[in-house]
Amino acid sequence: MSKRLESKYKINRRLGVNLWGRAKSPVNRRDYGPGQHGQRRKGKPSDFSVQLMAKQKLKGYYGNISEKQFRKYYEEAVRRKGDTSENLINLLERRLDAVVYRLKFAITPFASRQFINHGHILVNGKKVNIPSYLVREGDVIEVREKSKQLAAVLDAAQSNERDVPEYMEADHRQMKGTFLRGPGLSDVPYPVQMEPNLVVEFYSR
Repeated sequence: MSKRLESKYKINRRLGVNLWGRAKSPVNRRDYGPGQHGQRRKGKPSDFSVQLMAKQKLKGYYGNISEKQFRKYYEEAVRRKGDTSENLINLLERRLDAVVYRLKFAITPFASRQFINHGHILVNGKKVNIPSYLVREGDVIEVREKSKQLAAVLDAAQSNERDVPEYMEADHRQMKGTFLRGPGLSDVPYPVQMEPNLVVEFYSR
């Protein structure tokens, strides 16, 4: 497993957006980059930098996935039939850590990844501790019985920061959810605009 070595909120400040729509994000108070050069004026960005920013934003949103892993998702999206950018989003939303986050069993994608790594999640009744595991239609995702009363889980389930999207079904009394279908870009409740078409352009240069 690759480690995320920087603060998640530094990702927000570097990109200049509140990636996860959290009230605690420092971008809400300081919408410029971190460090002594963060407030420098920026010229018109090149096509390359616009594409790179779109890639960094999408990578960052899903817990700052490693470049190697993210490129594999792009390559798989190209192999599949249909629109590559839609396929890419579909694959990212099937990641188990993304699903656990969407079901509100964890407060952030980073917490979701840690929660899975520590063995707190069952998929169809079996323990899965791989955050990148791809969930299929009809899969039932559940918090392990011993973990259902953890404060972090209860806080996430009761949070008003976001809702469970329509392509999933959640029962927070039983801490169980079902992945109903793979979403398209317009179905995903991103707090900021994502541009997977620019990510595809970046990799297809």
